[in-house]
Amino acid sequence: MNPMLLLTLLPAVLLWGADTSFTASKRLLKTVYEEHQRTFYCDCSYSYENKGNMIDRDSCGYLPRNPKTKKGKDNQRARRVEWEHVMPAENFGRHLPCWKEGGRKHCREVSATFREMEADMMNLVPAIGELNGDRSNYRYSPFDPMPEQYGECRFQVDFKARRAMVRPEIRGDIARIWFYMSEKYGIPLSKQERRTMEAWAREDPEDMWEQRKKALLRSHRR
Repeated sequence: MNPMLLLTLLPAVLLWGADTSFTASKRLLKTVYEEHQRTFYCDCSYSYENKGNMIDRDSCGYLPRNPKTKKGKDNQRARRVEWEHVMPAENFGRHLPCWKEGGRKHCREVSATFREMEADMMNLVPAIGELNGDRSNYRYSPFDPMPEQYGECRFQVDFKARRAMVRPEIRGDIARIWFYMSEKYGIPLSKQERRTMEAWAREDPEDMWEQRKKALLRSHRR
């Protein structure tokens, strides 16, 4: 890793705490994001007060890829905010013995290390539930998204290639989160992942909200 990039990451590794409960972290993150209620991928505004339809689609031009479920009912995940792991649970869990024995559920039951990683608030961002589900555990693609799959939202999933494409404005955020998880928990990155993330971190420096979020997470450290 670029030494200068590592120097900017080390304070985060030391100061950003992790709750040991994924559920508790999600509750706390509602407070952290109170002053920045914008979804990560689409930049839609949202409100927990509108529980039946949390997403303000007019604020971002988001249209559900799949407005109806297989049973013909409204796709409720297209209406709500969920907390998305930027580095998927499979990425940080598969290196643990418990993952081979029973996957995520088993790791959550038997591994304190996994519970800490799963609950780490630095790796959690607010996302529209449909996008969280569609992205699944796919890696990020270096290519630009086409704003058609989800209306005007600049996010795209290539289900065949198992890749997600994101807007340039959040690529640095993603890179710094991946480096943070890698440094803190010893999660290896491939050479290609490292090259891509280093380029993204350079091209998209920290903005004011990223810095503010870091300070808020420090203040909420348990």
